Amino acid sequence: MEPGYTHDLTAARLHALPLLYVAAHEGVPTLADKAYTGAGAGIRVPIRRPRGGQVLDPGTRGWNSYVNSERAFVEHGIAHLKTRWRALHHVSLCPWRISAIVATSLVLSRLENRY
Repeated sequence: MEPGYTHDLTAARLHALPLLYVAAHEGVPTLADKAYTGAGAGIRVPIRRPRGGQVLDPGTRGWNSYVNSERAFVEHGIAHLKTRWRALHHVSLCPWRISAIVATSLVLSRLENRY
């Protein structure tokens, strides 16, 4: 676990990205937001708008729309878990330990909503 002032990308490079690089090597890319620009091979991010008021071409805008729409499902799920289970608001556990708590809250949410 890293101190709170550690940037997300720095923490990801230490803990998550090595495993994601292995997955990318096997053909499984990872979608991320613009904060992860430059994270490395296999990490797909939206393309930033050029400086000077230039407009992205339609293909690039389509790519950005695809990345953002696919990430929306995950973002919605995280928001649901954090609003439903207030205990997840201020968790500062090791990422490996928080996984069990999040998995439990996901099961309880699914049972509650009868998915």
